Amino acid sequence: MYKRIFDKIALSYLVVIMIIFIMIILYASNATRQNLIAEKQGTLENQSRFICEEYILPYQQKKVNQTELQRSLNQVADSLNIKIWYSDTDGSLLFLSHPEEYDTLPDNLYDLDRSGSLTGTFTMVGDFYGIFPEQMVTYGGPVDGISVANAGVLTLHAPFSEISEVITNMFLNFSIPLCILIILAMLLLLYLSQKILAPLNQLNRTAREYASGNFDTKTGITSKDEIGELAANMEYMASELNKLDEYRKAFIANISHDFRSPLTSIKGYIEAMLDGTIPKDKQEHYLNIVLSETQRLTKLTASMLELNKSDSYGLKLNFINFDIMEVIDSTIDIFEGVCEKRYIVIRKNCVAAETTVRADKTKIQQVVYNLVDNAIKFSPHGATITISVTDVKNKVFVSVKDTGQGIEKEKQSKVWDRFYKTDASRGKDKQGSGLGLSIIREIIKAHDESITLTSTPGIGSEFTFSLKKAPTYHS
Repeated sequence: MYKRIFDKIALSYLVVIMIIFIMIILYASNATRQNLIAEKQGTLENQSRFICEEYILPYQQKKVNQTELQRSLNQVADSLNIKIWYSDTDGSLLFLSHPEEYDTLPDNLYDLDRSGSLTGTFTMVGDFYGIFPEQMVTYGGPVDGISVANAGVLTLHAPFSEISEVITNMFLNFSIPLCILIILAMLLLLYLSQKILAPLNQLNRTAREYASGNFDTKTGITSKDEIGELAANMEYMASELNKLDEYRKAFIANISHDFRSPLTSIKGYIEAMLDGTIPKDKQEHYLNIVLSETQRLTKLTASMLELNKSDSYGLKLNFINFDIMEVIDSTIDIFEGVCEKRYIVIRKNCVAAETTVRADKTKIQQVVYNLVDNAIKFSPHGATITISVTDVKNKVFVSVKDTGQGIEKEKQSKVWDRFYKTDASRGKDKQGSGLGLSIIREIIKAHDESITLTSTPGIGSEFTFSLKKAPTYHS
Protein backbone atom coordinates (compact mmCIF):
# COMPACT_ATOMS: atom_id res chain seq x y z
CA MET A 1 0.00 0.00 0.00
CA TYR A 2 2.76 2.44 1.01
CA LYS A 3 4.78 1.97 -2.17
CA ARG A 4 1.78 2.10 -4.45
CA ILE A 5 0.41 5.32 -2.97
CA PHE A 6 3.84 6.92 -2.65
CA ASP A 7 4.70 6.03 -6.26
CA LYS A 8 1.46 7.62 -7.44
CA ILE A 9 2.06 10.75 -5.40
CA ALA A 10 5.72 11.01 -6.46
CA LEU A 11 4.95 10.39 -10.14
CA SER A 12 2.10 12.90 -10.09
CA TYR A 13 4.33 15.41 -8.38
CA LEU A 14 7.13 14.96 -10.94
CA VAL A 15 4.74 15.20 -13.87
CA VAL A 16 3.19 18.38 -12.50
CA ILE A 17 6.60 19.89 -11.78
CA MET A 18 7.87 19.04 -15.27
CA ILE A 19 4.76 20.45 -16.95
CA ILE A 20 5.04 23.65 -14.93
CA PHE A 21 8.77 23.83 -15.66
CA ILE A 22 8.26 23.35 -19.40
CA MET A 23 5.51 25.98 -19.47
CA ILE A 24 7.68 28.45 -17.56
CA ILE A 25 10.68 27.77 -19.81
CA LEU A 26 8.63 28.12 -22.98
CA TYR A 27 7.05 31.34 -21.80
CA ALA A 28 10.30 32.76 -20.42
CA SER A 29 12.27 31.73 -23.51
CA ASN A 30 9.76 33.24 -25.90
CA ALA A 31 9.47 36.44 -23.88
CA THR A 32 13.25 36.69 -23.53
CA ARG A 33 13.72 35.96 -27.22
CA GLN A 34 11.34 38.73 -28.24
CA ASN A 35 12.90 41.20 -25.82
CA LEU A 36 16.44 40.34 -26.94
CA ILE A 37 15.47 40.61 -30.60
CA ALA A 38 13.85 44.00 -30.00
CA GLU A 39 16.90 45.11 -28.01
CA LYS A 40 19.27 43.86 -30.73
CA GLN A 41 17.30 45.62 -33.43
CA GLY A 42 17.44 48.83 -31.41
CA THR A 43 21.21 48.39 -31.07
CA LEU A 44 21.55 47.83 -34.82
CA GLU A 45 19.53 50.99 -35.44
CA ASN A 46 21.94 53.01 -33.27
CA GLN A 47 24.93 51.37 -34.93
CA SER A 48 23.42 52.18 -38.33
CA ARG A 49 23.20 55.87 -37.44
CA PHE A 50 26.80 55.81 -36.21
CA ILE A 51 28.11 54.15 -39.39
CA CYS A 52 26.14 56.55 -41.58
CA GLU A 53 27.43 59.62 -39.79
CA GLU A 54 31.02 58.45 -39.42
CA TYR A 55 31.65 56.64 -42.72
CA ILE A 56 28.86 56.69 -45.30
CA LEU A 57 28.06 60.42 -45.29
CA PRO A 58 31.76 61.41 -45.42
CA TYR A 59 32.07 59.12 -48.44
CA GLN A 60 29.06 60.81 -50.06
CA GLN A 61 30.69 64.15 -49.35
CA LYS A 62 33.90 62.99 -51.06
CA LYS A 63 35.86 63.19 -47.83
CA VAL A 64 37.01 59.55 -48.02
CA ASN A 65 37.62 57.31 -50.99
CA GLN A 66 36.33 53.81 -51.70
CA THR A 67 39.38 52.08 -50.26
CA GLU A 68 39.16 53.95 -47.02
CA LEU A 69 35.42 53.28 -46.75
CA GLN A 70 35.89 49.56 -47.39
CA ARG A 71 38.64 49.35 -44.79
CA SER A 72 36.50 51.24 -42.26
CA LEU A 73 33.47 49.03 -42.88
CA ASN A 74 35.58 45.88 -42.37
CA GLN A 75 36.98 47.22 -39.11
CA VAL A 76 33.59 48.24 -37.77
CA ALA A 77 32.08 44.86 -38.78
CA ASP A 78 34.84 43.01 -36.96
CA SER A 79 34.58 45.23 -33.92
CA LEU A 80 30.77 45.00 -33.60
CA ASN A 81 30.48 41.40 -34.91
CA ILE A 82 28.03 42.39 -37.62
CA LYS A 83 27.85 42.36 -41.39
CA ILE A 84 27.37 45.66 -43.24
CA TRP A 85 25.71 46.13 -46.62
CA TYR A 86 25.55 49.48 -48.35
CA SER A 87 23.43 49.90 -51.48
CA ASP A 88 22.31 52.89 -53.52
CA THR A 89 18.77 54.17 -53.79
CA ASP A 90 18.04 51.67 -56.58
CA GLY A 91 19.10 48.73 -54.38
CA SER A 92 22.40 47.99 -56.13
CA LEU A 93 25.02 46.76 -53.66
CA LEU A 94 27.93 49.20 -53.49
CA PHE A 95 29.92 48.10 -50.45
CA LEU A 96 29.93 45.03 -48.15
CA SER A 97 32.08 44.31 -45.14
CA HIS A 98 34.42 41.45 -46.05
CA PRO A 99 32.83 40.63 -49.40
CA GLU A 100 35.20 37.68 -49.76
CA GLU A 101 33.15 35.81 -47.12
CA TYR A 102 30.16 35.41 -49.44
CA ASP A 103 29.85 32.66 -52.01
CA THR A 104 26.92 34.26 -53.79
CA LEU A 105 25.36 37.68 -53.52
CA PRO A 106 22.47 39.31 -55.35
CA ASP A 107 23.34 42.19 -57.65
CA ASN A 108 20.43 44.18 -56.28
CA LEU A 109 18.98 44.25 -52.78
CA TYR A 110 15.44 44.63 -54.05
CA ASP A 111 15.77 41.50 -56.18
CA LEU A 112 15.46 39.46 -52.96
CA ASP A 113 11.90 40.64 -52.31
CA ARG A 114 9.77 42.40 -54.93
CA SER A 115 6.92 42.97 -52.44
CA GLY A 116 8.54 46.15 -51.16
CA SER A 117 9.40 44.76 -47.73
CA LEU A 118 13.00 46.01 -48.07
CA THR A 119 12.11 49.63 -48.79
CA GLY A 120 12.21 52.25 -46.09
CA THR A 121 13.07 51.07 -42.59
CA PHE A 122 12.72 47.32 -42.04
CA THR A 123 13.65 44.59 -39.55
CA MET A 124 13.56 40.80 -39.75
CA VAL A 125 14.92 37.61 -38.23
CA GLY A 126 16.10 34.70 -40.36
CA ASP A 127 18.66 33.69 -42.95
CA PHE A 128 17.80 36.78 -45.03
CA TYR A 129 16.34 35.00 -48.03
CA GLY A 130 18.88 32.16 -47.87
CA ILE A 131 21.94 34.39 -48.05
CA PHE A 132 23.31 33.37 -44.63
CA PRO A 133 23.82 29.81 -43.36
CA GLU A 134 22.65 30.83 -39.89
CA GLN A 135 19.90 32.91 -38.35
CA MET A 136 20.52 36.65 -38.37
CA VAL A 137 18.86 39.74 -36.89
CA THR A 138 18.60 42.35 -39.66
CA TYR A 139 18.01 46.09 -39.62
CA GLY A 140 17.82 48.26 -42.69
CA GLY A 141 17.21 51.97 -43.18
CA PRO A 142 17.84 54.84 -45.56
CA VAL A 143 21.03 56.89 -45.33
CA ASP A 144 20.10 60.52 -44.68
CA GLY A 145 22.17 63.39 -43.41
CA ILE A 146 22.02 67.13 -42.92
CA SER A 147 23.57 67.87 -46.28
CA VAL A 148 22.93 64.52 -47.96
CA ALA A 149 19.50 62.99 -48.55
CA ASN A 150 18.52 59.70 -50.14
CA ALA A 151 22.12 58.53 -50.21
CA GLY A 152 21.12 54.85 -50.32
CA VAL A 153 20.26 52.06 -47.90
CA LEU A 154 22.44 50.72 -45.08
CA THR A 155 21.62 47.13 -43.96
CA LEU A 156 23.17 45.56 -40.86
CA HIS A 157 23.07 41.83 -39.99
CA ALA A 158 23.93 40.48 -36.51
CA PRO A 159 24.25 36.72 -35.75
CA PHE A 160 21.25 35.33 -33.84
CA SER A 161 23.60 32.93 -32.03
CA GLU A 162 24.27 35.61 -29.42
CA ILE A 163 20.59 35.65 -28.50
CA SER A 164 20.42 31.84 -28.57
CA GLU A 165 23.40 31.70 -26.25
CA VAL A 166 21.68 34.02 -23.76
CA ILE A 167 18.50 31.87 -23.87
CA THR A 168 20.55 28.70 -23.39
CA ASN A 169 22.36 30.20 -20.41
CA MET A 170 19.02 31.28 -18.97
CA PHE A 171 17.70 27.72 -19.38
CA LEU A 172 20.75 26.33 -17.60
CA ASN A 173 20.39 28.89 -14.82
CA PHE A 174 16.77 27.77 -14.41
CA SER A 175 17.55 24.06 -14.55
CA ILE A 176 20.11 23.86 -11.75
CA PRO A 177 17.93 25.43 -9.03
CA LEU A 178 14.95 23.49 -10.36
CA CYS A 179 16.78 20.19 -9.95
CA ILE A 180 17.76 21.20 -6.43
CA LEU A 181 14.16 22.18 -5.75
CA ILE A 182 12.88 18.82 -7.05
CA ILE A 183 15.35 16.91 -4.87
CA LEU A 184 14.43 18.92 -1.76
CA ALA A 185 10.73 18.58 -2.53
CA MET A 186 11.07 14.82 -2.99
CA LEU A 187 12.80 14.55 0.39
CA LEU A 188 10.00 16.60 1.95
CA LEU A 189 7.44 14.48 0.13
CA LEU A 190 9.08 11.33 1.45
CA TYR A 191 8.97 12.71 4.99
CA LEU A 192 5.33 13.78 4.69
CA SER A 193 4.37 10.47 3.15
CA GLN A 194 5.85 8.70 6.15
CA LYS A 195 3.81 10.94 8.45
CA ILE A 196 0.60 10.42 6.45
CA LEU A 197 0.84 6.91 5.03
CA ALA A 198 2.09 5.28 8.23
CA PRO A 199 -1.16 6.15 10.07
CA LEU A 200 -3.14 5.04 7.00
CA ASN A 201 -1.37 1.69 7.10
CA GLN A 202 -2.21 1.42 10.80
CA LEU A 203 -5.85 2.23 10.02
CA ASN A 204 -5.81 -0.42 7.30
CA ARG A 205 -4.45 -3.05 9.70
CA THR A 206 -7.03 -2.05 12.32
CA ALA A 207 -9.82 -2.26 9.73
CA ARG A 208 -8.72 -5.81 8.88
CA GLU A 209 -8.93 -6.66 12.59
CA TYR A 210 -12.44 -5.24 12.70
CA ALA A 211 -13.36 -7.23 9.59
CA SER A 212 -12.21 -10.41 11.35
CA GLY A 213 -14.46 -9.60 14.31
CA ASN A 214 -11.81 -8.29 16.71
CA PHE A 215 -13.55 -5.05 17.70
CA ASP A 216 -11.35 -4.43 20.75
CA THR A 217 -8.34 -3.44 18.61
CA LYS A 218 -7.29 0.21 18.95
CA THR A 219 -5.80 2.30 16.17
CA GLY A 220 -3.21 3.90 18.45
CA ILE A 221 -3.60 7.21 16.58
CA THR A 222 -4.15 10.28 18.76
CA SER A 223 -3.31 13.13 16.37
CA LYS A 224 -5.64 16.13 16.27
CA ASP A 225 -6.18 16.18 12.52
CA GLU A 226 -8.35 14.52 9.86
CA ILE A 227 -6.59 11.18 10.27
CA GLY A 228 -7.00 11.36 14.05
CA GLU A 229 -10.69 12.13 13.56
CA LEU A 230 -11.01 9.18 11.18
CA ALA A 231 -9.28 6.92 13.72
CA ALA A 232 -11.63 8.09 16.48
CA ASN A 233 -14.64 7.47 14.26
CA MET A 234 -13.35 3.99 13.40
CA GLU A 235 -12.91 3.14 17.08
CA TYR A 236 -16.40 4.45 17.83
CA MET A 237 -17.78 2.38 14.95
CA ALA A 238 -15.95 -0.68 16.31
CA SER A 239 -17.40 -0.13 19.78
CA GLU A 240 -20.89 0.14 18.29
CA LEU A 241 -20.33 -2.99 16.21
CA ASN A 242 -19.08 -4.74 19.34
CA LYS A 243 -22.26 -3.71 21.15
CA LEU A 244 -24.28 -4.92 18.18
CA ASP A 245 -22.46 -8.23 18.25
CA GLU A 246 -23.06 -8.55 21.98
CA TYR A 247 -26.69 -7.62 21.44
CA ARG A 248 -26.97 -10.25 18.72
CA LYS A 249 -25.57 -12.91 21.03
CA ALA A 250 -27.81 -11.74 23.88
CA PHE A 251 -30.76 -11.67 21.52
CA ILE A 252 -30.18 -15.27 20.42
CA ALA A 253 -29.64 -16.42 24.01
CA ASN A 254 -32.65 -14.61 25.40
CA ILE A 255 -35.03 -15.39 22.59
CA SER A 256 -33.98 -19.03 22.72
CA HIS A 257 -34.66 -19.11 26.48
CA ASP A 258 -37.95 -17.22 26.24
CA PHE A 259 -39.24 -19.42 23.43
CA ARG A 260 -37.83 -22.67 24.85
CA SER A 261 -39.56 -22.40 28.24
CA PRO A 262 -43.18 -22.09 27.01
CA LEU A 263 -42.59 -24.48 24.11
CA THR A 264 -41.21 -27.08 26.53
CA SER A 265 -44.25 -26.63 28.79
CA ILE A 266 -46.68 -26.84 25.86
CA LYS A 267 -44.95 -29.96 24.49
CA GLY A 268 -44.84 -31.63 27.92
CA TYR A 269 -48.50 -30.98 28.77
CA ILE A 270 -49.75 -32.08 25.35
CA GLU A 271 -47.67 -35.27 25.44
CA ALA A 272 -48.92 -35.97 28.99
CA MET A 273 -52.52 -35.58 27.88
CA LEU A 274 -51.99 -37.78 24.83
CA ASP A 275 -50.32 -40.64 26.71
CA GLY A 276 -52.86 -40.48 29.57
CA THR A 277 -50.49 -39.20 32.24
CA ILE A 278 -52.89 -36.31 32.83
CA PRO A 279 -56.42 -37.65 33.44
CA LYS A 280 -59.26 -36.23 31.40
CA ASP A 281 -60.87 -34.51 34.38
CA LYS A 282 -57.70 -32.33 34.76
CA GLN A 283 -57.03 -31.70 31.08
CA GLU A 284 -59.05 -28.49 31.05
CA HIS A 285 -56.78 -27.05 33.74
CA TYR A 286 -53.62 -27.90 31.80
CA LEU A 287 -55.13 -26.73 28.53
CA ASN A 288 -55.60 -23.33 30.16
CA ILE A 289 -51.89 -23.42 31.06
CA VAL A 290 -51.06 -24.27 27.44
CA LEU A 291 -53.29 -21.40 26.29
CA SER A 292 -51.52 -19.05 28.71
CA GLU A 293 -48.13 -20.12 27.36
CA THR A 294 -49.25 -19.61 23.74
CA GLN A 295 -50.52 -16.16 24.67
CA ARG A 296 -47.12 -15.46 26.19
CA LEU A 297 -45.44 -16.52 22.93
CA THR A 298 -47.86 -14.37 20.95
CA LYS A 299 -47.12 -11.38 23.15
CA LEU A 300 -43.37 -11.91 22.82
CA THR A 301 -43.61 -12.21 19.03
CA ALA A 302 -45.77 -9.10 18.79
CA SER A 303 -43.31 -7.12 20.91
CA MET A 304 -40.40 -8.19 18.71
CA LEU A 305 -42.29 -7.27 15.55
CA GLU A 306 -43.20 -3.88 16.99
CA LEU A 307 -39.59 -3.10 17.87
CA ASN A 308 -38.39 -4.28 14.48
CA LYS A 309 -40.98 -2.08 12.79
CA SER A 310 -39.82 0.85 14.91
CA ASP A 311 -36.19 0.26 13.89
CA SER A 312 -36.98 -0.05 10.19
CA TYR A 313 -39.62 2.57 9.55
CA GLY A 314 -40.14 4.47 12.79
CA LEU A 315 -43.32 4.42 14.79
CA LYS A 316 -46.36 5.86 13.03
CA LEU A 317 -48.22 8.08 15.47
CA ASN A 318 -51.80 9.28 15.32
CA PHE A 319 -51.86 12.49 17.36
CA ILE A 320 -55.10 13.45 19.06
CA ASN A 321 -56.09 15.44 22.14
CA PHE A 322 -57.17 13.32 25.13
CA ASP A 323 -57.23 13.36 28.91
CA ILE A 324 -54.33 11.39 30.33
CA MET A 325 -56.38 10.65 33.47
CA GLU A 326 -58.83 8.60 31.39
CA VAL A 327 -55.94 6.39 30.26
CA ILE A 328 -54.70 6.01 33.84
CA ASP A 329 -58.18 5.16 35.17
CA SER A 330 -58.79 2.53 32.48
CA THR A 331 -55.37 0.98 33.14
CA ILE A 332 -56.09 0.74 36.89
CA ASP A 333 -59.36 -1.00 36.09
CA ILE A 334 -57.54 -3.58 33.96
CA PHE A 335 -55.23 -4.55 36.84
CA GLU A 336 -57.94 -4.52 39.51
CA GLY A 337 -58.21 -8.33 39.68
CA VAL A 338 -54.45 -8.87 39.87
CA CYS A 339 -54.09 -6.23 42.59
CA GLU A 340 -56.87 -7.77 44.68
CA LYS A 341 -55.21 -11.18 44.62
CA ARG A 342 -51.90 -9.71 45.77
CA TYR A 343 -53.37 -7.03 48.04
CA ILE A 344 -51.66 -4.29 46.03
CA VAL A 345 -53.10 -0.77 46.18
CA ILE A 346 -52.80 1.66 43.25
CA ARG A 347 -53.11 5.29 44.28
CA LYS A 348 -53.62 8.31 42.02
CA ASN A 349 -52.07 11.68 42.78
CA CYS A 350 -53.07 14.36 40.28
CA VAL A 351 -51.92 17.89 41.03
CA ALA A 352 -51.89 19.09 37.41
CA ALA A 353 -54.11 22.00 36.48
CA GLU A 354 -54.52 20.67 32.94
CA THR A 355 -54.32 16.98 32.05
CA THR A 356 -55.28 17.10 28.36
CA VAL A 357 -52.33 16.08 26.20
CA ARG A 358 -51.65 15.76 22.49
CA ALA A 359 -50.21 12.36 21.65
CA ASP A 360 -51.02 8.95 20.20
CA LYS A 361 -53.58 7.64 22.68
CA THR A 362 -53.14 3.98 21.83
CA LYS A 363 -49.37 4.16 22.22
CA ILE A 364 -49.57 6.09 25.50
CA GLN A 365 -52.06 3.50 26.80
CA GLN A 366 -49.40 0.90 26.03
CA VAL A 367 -46.78 2.94 27.92
CA VAL A 368 -48.95 3.33 31.03
CA TYR A 369 -50.00 -0.33 30.88
CA ASN A 370 -46.40 -1.58 30.64
CA LEU A 371 -45.21 0.68 33.47
CA VAL A 372 -48.03 -0.39 35.80
CA ASP A 373 -47.57 -4.04 34.82
CA ASN A 374 -43.84 -3.74 35.51
CA ALA A 375 -44.48 -2.08 38.89
CA ILE A 376 -46.89 -4.86 39.92
CA LYS A 377 -44.46 -7.59 38.90
CA PHE A 378 -41.70 -6.19 41.07
CA SER A 379 -43.83 -5.19 44.07
CA PRO A 380 -44.39 -7.51 47.03
CA HIS A 381 -47.82 -8.49 48.37
CA GLY A 382 -49.53 -5.61 50.12
CA ALA A 383 -47.41 -2.96 48.37
CA THR A 384 -48.59 0.47 47.21
CA ILE A 385 -48.11 1.80 43.67
CA THR A 386 -48.50 5.56 43.14
CA ILE A 387 -49.36 7.14 39.78
CA SER A 388 -48.70 10.89 39.89
CA VAL A 389 -49.62 13.53 37.32
CA THR A 390 -48.07 17.02 37.39
CA ASP A 391 -47.69 19.81 34.87
CA VAL A 392 -44.99 22.39 34.25
CA LYS A 393 -45.59 25.07 31.61
CA ASN A 394 -46.58 23.22 28.40
CA LYS A 395 -45.68 19.72 29.67
CA VAL A 396 -47.56 17.04 31.59
CA PHE A 397 -45.45 14.61 33.63
CA VAL A 398 -46.69 11.14 34.52
CA SER A 399 -44.81 8.98 37.03
CA VAL A 400 -45.36 5.39 38.17
CA LYS A 401 -43.72 4.64 41.51
CA ASP A 402 -43.56 1.24 43.22
CA THR A 403 -42.25 0.09 46.59
CA GLY A 404 -40.52 -2.98 45.26
CA GLN A 405 -36.96 -4.20 45.39
CA GLY A 406 -35.49 -1.31 43.40
CA ILE A 407 -32.65 -1.46 40.88
CA GLU A 408 -28.95 -1.18 41.59
CA LYS A 409 -27.30 1.98 40.22
CA GLU A 410 -24.97 0.16 37.81
CA LYS A 411 -27.93 -1.70 36.30
CA GLN A 412 -30.27 1.26 35.86
CA SER A 413 -28.89 2.26 32.45
CA LYS A 414 -29.33 -1.31 31.18
CA VAL A 415 -33.05 -1.61 31.87
CA TRP A 416 -33.74 0.05 28.50
CA ASP A 417 -31.74 -2.62 26.63
CA ARG A 418 -33.74 -5.23 24.80
CA PHE A 419 -34.15 -8.54 26.61
CA TYR A 420 -32.47 -7.18 29.72
CA LYS A 421 -34.01 -8.45 32.95
CA THR A 422 -32.98 -7.26 36.38
CA ASP A 423 -34.11 -10.58 37.87
CA ALA A 424 -31.76 -13.23 36.57
CA SER A 425 -33.77 -16.00 38.21
CA ARG A 426 -36.75 -15.33 35.91
CA GLY A 427 -39.25 -16.29 38.57
CA LYS A 428 -42.82 -17.25 37.79
CA ASP A 429 -44.07 -13.75 38.54
CA LYS A 430 -41.40 -12.13 36.41
CA GLN A 431 -41.63 -13.97 33.11
CA GLY A 432 -41.55 -10.82 31.01
CA SER A 433 -39.84 -10.78 27.64
CA GLY A 434 -37.42 -8.00 28.57
CA LEU A 435 -38.85 -5.87 25.74
CA GLY A 436 -41.43 -3.79 27.66
CA LEU A 437 -39.17 -0.92 28.68
CA SER A 438 -37.48 -0.90 25.26
CA ILE A 439 -40.89 -0.48 23.64
CA ILE A 440 -41.81 2.26 26.14
CA ARG A 441 -38.64 4.20 25.36
CA GLU A 442 -39.21 3.93 21.59
CA ILE A 443 -42.78 5.23 21.96
CA ILE A 444 -41.78 8.18 24.15
CA LYS A 445 -38.83 8.93 21.87
CA ALA A 446 -41.18 8.94 18.85
CA HIS A 447 -43.22 11.62 20.65
CA ASP A 448 -40.01 13.66 20.95
CA GLU A 449 -40.28 13.40 24.73
CA SER A 450 -38.18 11.76 27.47
CA ILE A 451 -38.55 9.09 30.12
CA THR A 452 -36.36 8.77 33.21
CA LEU A 453 -35.78 6.22 35.96
CA THR A 454 -35.14 6.94 39.63
CA SER A 455 -34.51 3.87 41.75
CA THR A 456 -33.12 2.98 45.17
CA PRO A 457 -32.40 -0.67 46.06
CA GLY A 458 -34.77 -1.90 48.81
CA ILE A 459 -37.08 1.13 48.48
CA GLY A 460 -38.48 1.04 44.95
CA SER A 461 -38.38 2.53 41.46
CA GLU A 462 -40.08 5.48 39.79
CA PHE A 463 -40.48 5.90 36.02
CA THR A 464 -41.43 9.40 34.81
CA PHE A 465 -42.28 10.43 31.25
CA SER A 466 -43.43 13.71 29.73
CA LEU A 467 -46.05 14.64 27.13
CA LYS A 468 -46.97 17.91 25.49
CA LYS A 469 -50.13 19.61 26.63
CA ALA A 470 -52.90 19.93 24.08
CA PRO A 471 -52.94 23.44 22.60
CA THR A 472 -55.67 25.71 23.81
CA TYR A 473 -57.63 27.93 21.44
CA HIS A 474 -59.10 31.20 22.55
CA SER A 475 -62.08 32.65 20.77
